[in-house]
Amino acid sequence: MTKLIIILLSAVFINNYVLSRFLGICPFLGVSKKLDSATGMSLAVIFVMMMATAVTWPIQMFLLNPNNLGYLQTIVFILVIAALVQLVEIVLKRYIPALHSSLGVYLPLITTNCAVLGVTILNIDEGYTFAEAMVNSLGSGLGFFLAMVMFSGVRSKIEGADIPKSFKGLPITLIAASITSLSFLGFGGVIENLFAK
Repeated sequence: MTKLIIILLSAVFINNYVLSRFLGICPFLGVSKKLDSATGMSLAVIFVMMMATAVTWPIQMFLLNPNNLGYLQTIVFILVIAALVQLVEIVLKRYIPALHSSLGVYLPLITTNCAVLGVTILNIDEGYTFAEAMVNSLGSGLGFFLAMVMFSGVRSKIEGADIPKSFKGLPITLIAASITSLSFLGFGGVIENLFAK
């Protein structure tokens, strides 16, 4: 149980896929302008990460590995993620059209969101059991959610600030993103030390 808690907290704070591993930067920069779209995108990513792990881990362990087809891992995982994103898009379009339209082009981009693919592959590479892989996926999704919501707040403050003309737009966004990622460096040894005893 302690190991699962460490995996969860590490995935949220220390090994944050956006701020530490720099995966999933496209939606992080593109959808974080408004809190509601950042929240909606994050919830969709959490769902896709969890479902992708629930499908890809058994495929890897019970189909690809026993038949020496490990070289097909990336192709199979991308196909699974694409199918799940299509499912999310259909559900959002049908039941939450406002969120679907606010996410716009970024919703199909979850298919190419390297954070989702990265989670599924790293779950296998780290040698996680199914339960550990699911907990890591949940933590990674929550970490993505935390980064998106935090950065959405930062960007709303930036819009009201007096910024020099040369820094307006993308430059100040990248500077703010780098400072936000630095804020997570402080969690480095905290989780391990909490559970060291």
